[in-house]
Amino acid sequence: MNNQTLIDNLRFIPDFPKKGINFRDVTTLYKNAECMQIMLDELYELYKDKGITKIVGVESRGFVMAAALADRLKAGVVLARKPGKLPATVIKETFSKEYGVDTVEMHIDAIDQNDVILIHDDLLATGGTAKAVYKLVEHFHPKKVYMNFIIEITDEGLHGRDLFEGIDLTTLMVV
Repeated sequence: MNNQTLIDNLRFIPDFPKKGINFRDVTTLYKNAECMQIMLDELYELYKDKGITKIVGVESRGFVMAAALADRLKAGVVLARKPGKLPATVIKETFSKEYGVDTVEMHIDAIDQNDVILIHDDLLATGGTAKAVYKLVEHFHPKKVYMNFIIEITDEGLHGRDLFEGIDLTTLMVV
């Protein structure tokens, strides 16, 4: 898709969160009403006919568009969060990412077998976080799982998409 307005408003931050990582900051897209509308319209067009019942927003930047799109699709929102942030019984998955090790959790009653799930996050780089969330979602055996990211990074030799062969995965921008 690579909408030029989105690309023009995406902030790049070198050496964040550590030296050698070139961070893509979607907050510059979120604060711009035109960018928000473009992203929401593109996401809606991608998923309006897929029967999505719940969108899993990934901590924390994935929550923004997950909630907005869920409203438009008349779907629910499930949160994939860092440890200790969810109040009820959780399942968890620990994973490696480009700058450390982390864990994600979801409530044990978040999804059922009749759900059609869209996992949404801001960024696909190495794919570690996304793969962990995908594993959590698969634990529930939903009818179907889709994945979407605002940005897919490929210009630094990152191939996160390779972890999801055979899974319906879309991105709004590839940089």
